[in-house]
Amino acid sequence: WLSALRFDNLALRSLPVDASEEEGPRAVPGACFARVRPSPLHNPRLVAMSLPALALLGLEVPAADPEAAEAEAALYFSGNRVPAGAEPAAHCYCGHQFGSFAGQLGDGAAMYLGEVLGPRGERWEIQLKGAGMTPFSRQADGRKVLRSSIREFLCSEAMFHLGIPTTRAGTCVTSDSKVVRDIFYDGNPKNERCTVVLRIASTFLRFGSFEIFKPPDEYTGRKGPSVNRNDIRIQMLDYVISTFYPEIQEAYSDNSIQRNAAFFKEITKRTARLVAEWQCVGFCHGVLNTDNMSIVGLTIDYGPFGFMDRYDPEHICNGSDNTGRYAYNKQPEICKWNLGKLAEALVPELPLEISELILQEEYDAEFEKCYLQKMRKKLGLIQLELEEDSKLVSELLETMHLTGGDFTNIFYLLSSFSVDADPSKFEDFLEELISQCASVEELKVAFKPQMDPRQLSMMLMLAQSNPQLFALIGTKANINKELERIEQFSKLQQLTAADLLSRNKRHWKEWLEKYRVRLQKEIESVDDADAWNTDHVKVMNSNNPKYILRNYIAQNAIEAAENGDFSEVRNVLKLLEHPFQEAEGFREVKEDAEEEGATATAAACAEETRSRLPYCSKPPLWASELCVT
Repeated sequence: WLSALRFDNLALRSLPVDASEEEGPRAVPGACFARVRPSPLHNPRLVAMSLPALALLGLEVPAADPEAAEAEAALYFSGNRVPAGAEPAAHCYCGHQFGSFAGQLGDGAAMYLGEVLGPRGERWEIQLKGAGMTPFSRQADGRKVLRSSIREFLCSEAMFHLGIPTTRAGTCVTSDSKVVRDIFYDGNPKNERCTVVLRIASTFLRFGSFEIFKPPDEYTGRKGPSVNRNDIRIQMLDYVISTFYPEIQEAYSDNSIQRNAAFFKEITKRTARLVAEWQCVGFCHGVLNTDNMSIVGLTIDYGPFGFMDRYDPEHICNGSDNTGRYAYNKQPEICKWNLGKLAEALVPELPLEISELILQEEYDAEFEKCYLQKMRKKLGLIQLELEEDSKLVSELLETMHLTGGDFTNIFYLLSSFSVDADPSKFEDFLEELISQCASVEELKVAFKPQMDPRQLSMMLMLAQSNPQLFALIGTKANINKELERIEQFSKLQQLTAADLLSRNKRHWKEWLEKYRVRLQKEIESVDDADAWNTDHVKVMNSNNPKYILRNYIAQNAIEAAENGDFSEVRNVLKLLEHPFQEAEGFREVKEDAEEEGATATAAACAEETRSRLPYCSKPPLWASELCVT
């Protein structure tokens, strides 16, 4: 069935490909790609496939023999066999990682297979992630493991079905080949299964693709592999704009500066819209380096991402982001910073004074417009656009923060709030809302001090006595955050569940009264209140997901898969394909599947102890211990 793939590898015809066939990590000057070969895996087998993603490539699983189709997918999408017409290559790019220029990076674990023409003539680049060594693998082995691959596979598809621009994932294939990984960098390595994800996108080019021309960085001393090759920069701009922004190419074909400015303006606006979408579903990317920013405005490179559970504006999803550079509330400004680095990388083909003005004029305005538009939909404000709406949103988030409210579930519940509910119905609604707020136990876990008191004491003394040394090992923000945590934790020791309930009720009553007044203005502005209410609920229910890929849901699927049972990955995928709908009968389907297909006692045990929560539930206490690096 995979013979239906029709390849037409435009990128390799349009951009320079390295002529060297030297194996192993090396610098790749004067090229955008280097040819590679996938390394075979032992006994590859399919974990899951996304039929909607594969349909983009014109692939349809033959109903007559699905097992043979799965075996064929495992063979080709593990890298064990290369499809006819594919030309495996690895892309060369650089990047600013955690704010510092890192020099040459490139596809260290991903391989471009080629570009497939879809049934409607559209072009899709397909990649294998985890298929072995490339010239860009540095000290690594070019492999990915089951847990990280399942997370990327599921989240790529979850984001698409949430309506957020993203790369896609077609298949996830694991094997009996093993690699050693130290998950938490704590000296406890373990053997894990090599796993490969088939990734699909219009292109995987990124901001860092244009940083290969960067001269030595004034702070790190590192430089791009293709310094002074402005001819390649021009080639790349021609290729990117004519292929992915054809309307801009057509409008400015006789003026390259105006064309490049229009392109930069468009990617600025797309990026601003993308981050606004992230903020509105509580998505944290985790590693917003310039090499993880798509040149066409997609969510790209799913690593230590996370959907926020309890609302915390300073939420950090990446366990190795020690300074909180990529915290939830920092994402908009970081993406703007990254666009500034892209602007620098386009000089001299786009002068900095032009791009900086575009960034200044367009980014914040576009972000704020899209964010507020989306938040109005999430609150069902469909009739009027009032200045006070922005304040209503920020007060809602502040109430969520004060009460430890579950970001996803509180938004989802708001569609059942009635403006004219009688007191008993209002109390029922309030009860349900408060059930989605953090308990005393959950707050104690959240605010548990993270530093040894002796370490904190030493850091405080050091900040006073030797600020230069302190600056090398800590930040004032981190110390202040720890002091706040200690203060909060201390207060929680005296807080009773009854006190917390009373406090939470007071906070939510105050905000709901403001929300009720705002909804009343909507109703007063329409002729038919019933029709308004139907549309109001419909808009809210199509903008507030019931199901997201929470870390604990992914973890349950990973643990089952590591024990040989892939049914939970497939179940979660099905669920995430319909994030806004009530999954009626899903629990029964899932339990039947378990009875028929559970193969490992350990997996069944994990299911018994961990998976009895509905998929829309706020996370259990054990989930707070999950750490993704």
